[in-house]
Amino acid sequence: MTPTALVADDEPLLRQRLIAHLAHAWPELTVVAEARNGREAVELFEAHEPQVVFLDVHMPGMTGIEAARCMAHRTRIVFVTAYEQYAVQAFEQGAIDYLVKPFDETRLADTVQRLRERLEPAAPTKAADALGAPLEMVLDRLAAEVRQRAAPQSWLQWIKASVGTTVRLIPVDQVIYLRSDEKYTLVVWEGGEALIRKTIRELADELDPQRYVQIHRSVIVNLARVSHVARGLNETADVHLSGRTETLPVSRSYLHLFRQM
Repeated sequence: MTPTALVADDEPLLRQRLIAHLAHAWPELTVVAEARNGREAVELFEAHEPQVVFLDVHMPGMTGIEAARCMAHRTRIVFVTAYEQYAVQAFEQGAIDYLVKPFDETRLADTVQRLRERLEPAAPTKAADALGAPLEMVLDRLAAEVRQRAAPQSWLQWIKASVGTTVRLIPVDQVIYLRSDEKYTLVVWEGGEALIRKTIRELADELDPQRYVQIHRSVIVNLARVSHVARGLNETADVHLSGRTETLPVSRSYLHLFRQM
C-alpha cells in the first residue's frame, strides 16, 4: 500500500518546501492534502485518513498540538516547529517525531526511516502510539511549554531597526502594522517606516497576541489601530486603519479574528 500524508502549515512557502523535501527523501509517499491551520488539518484528516500527518506547532486558531489530540490515535504525528524543545519530549517517548525549521536533510532522512519502520505491517504496536496516558501526558507538557513561552512577560517591547545611518529602538506600542517584504519585514510606526531582518513568523511569536494579530501570511496589525474591517468576496476582507489611507488584506485563514467586529 502506498503511504499517504497530510502536511499542515499556515506558511504556504514552508509547506511547499517540506513537501518538496519529502518527495526527495520518500518518493513513494503521496501527500493527499495540505492544510493552512489546525482546524482545516483535522477536517482534511477525517476526509483522507492519511497514515502520517506533519503538523506545524504554531498555527492560527487551533494549534498543531490541539489538532494532534484529535487524530493522534489514528495516525503517525510529526511536529514541525522552529522550537525544538516543544517536541523533543514527545520524541523521547517514541510516540511523536519532530522536525525543526529550517529543515535538515539528515534529520528528515532519520524521520522518514522511523516512519517507514512504524508503517511496516509487522511492526509492533507501542502503548504510547495510541492516545493513551503516555501520549496524552506528552501533549499536555507540550501545550504547557507553548503557554509558558507565550507568557506576558516575554512579549516584545522594542523593535531595533536601521533608519539611514542610525539604529532606532521603536516602541512596540507605536507600531501600526508589519508587512513582510521578501527577506525583510517592513515596520510601519508612528514615526515612519523601516526594514528589519526578522520574519513575520518570528515576530508573531514575540508579540502579544491580544494586541497584535496576524491577518495574512505577510501582515501583522496592531488591533488598537484598526478602524473597521470591510468584508470582500471569497471569504476575504480588508482592514482599514485609523488616520491612514492604506488598507491591509485579511486572508480566509484569519477571517475568524473579526467575526465579532
